[in-house]
Amino acid sequence: MIWNRSLMFCAVLGAIVFPCLCVAQDRPRQEPPWYPDKTKLLIWREARGGEQAITRPADWARRRAHILAHMQEVMGPLPDESRKVPLDVQVTEEVKTGTYLRKKLTFAVEKGDRLPAYLFLPLDAKGKLPAVLCLHGTQVKRGNEVVAGLEGETNDRAYAVHLVKRGYVTLAPCYVNMGEYKFDVYRKGYASATMKAIWNHMRAVDLLQSLPEVDPERIGAIGHSLGGHNSMFVAVFDPRIKCIVSNCGFCSFPTYYKGKLAGWSHDGYMPRIRTRYHLKPEKMPFDFPEVVAALAPRAFLASAPVRDSNFDVDGVKECIAAARPVYELLGAKEKLAANYPDCDHNFPEDVRKVAYEWLDRWLKQK
Repeated sequence: MIWNRSLMFCAVLGAIVFPCLCVAQDRPRQEPPWYPDKTKLLIWREARGGEQAITRPADWARRRAHILAHMQEVMGPLPDESRKVPLDVQVTEEVKTGTYLRKKLTFAVEKGDRLPAYLFLPLDAKGKLPAVLCLHGTQVKRGNEVVAGLEGETNDRAYAVHLVKRGYVTLAPCYVNMGEYKFDVYRKGYASATMKAIWNHMRAVDLLQSLPEVDPERIGAIGHSLGGHNSMFVAVFDPRIKCIVSNCGFCSFPTYYKGKLAGWSHDGYMPRIRTRYHLKPEKMPFDFPEVVAALAPRAFLASAPVRDSNFDVDGVKECIAAARPVYELLGAKEKLAANYPDCDHNFPEDVRKVAYEWLDRWLKQK
């Protein structure tokens, strides 16, 4: 596997300086070392299998690079910059309310592919605003419409509307082959719909950063269910996303339906989980404790209802516990949090309140 230049993660936060995690594309192909215990995060493994303790941020950079490489073994390689084309935003509809402007638009994410999205802009806002990428759950027919409030602004999952009313610019794109968006992922050379979505969502960040209303240094991502793990996946690969909320979005693979990974393996996700790793958690190159840790030191809130039938809450707690030492190592322990509400696979008002206040805490500060 070739480690893409986009794996570069150069960030300065407070007094902690993170080295770049990129590996030049002209180096020989080299598989990352295998990690049998995905919860044992403060170690990195040498090519021959020896373990080294992680005691400094520079040591963590090695392990994080291995995590991203392993994710790409399952998802396929992240496209490089050569796939980018001008965004060429085309607005097809504008609706003005008393508090915000909603634009229905499409924009170019790569040659021959335009992504539908709804953009929300607060009215009468002054200065550059924080922005949030709002990723929808599994809505095959309606796609991003529920997040955009087209089933009612009080809908539990209309968070693009709720957040624009709190003073954010919000963008709600469609997931691959949901709603109005159709794209032949595998014919176009992708190994998974997941990686295509990561690329699309990174282009969505490009769009947000291009807007004169947006502060490019204050961008977050939020999502429920499908959108919950997609907010994590794109943020792992895109350090421009500074705050992440995942509601009902993940648990460790061994705790997902007691280790039955078929739900992750269809063509709308990552088929290699079935074809290469035979639906077995112990064969998976990465797991969600690593995904959570790879978000550090940025702010991450796991919203995990105790009665979620899709994602086992104990599996979420396992991931948070495993990632916490990494956040502590990077001096960011206050930026990892979890909320375990007493509800099912949903996003009710009291749970959203916690999520929105988390975004406010980290994105409304200057």
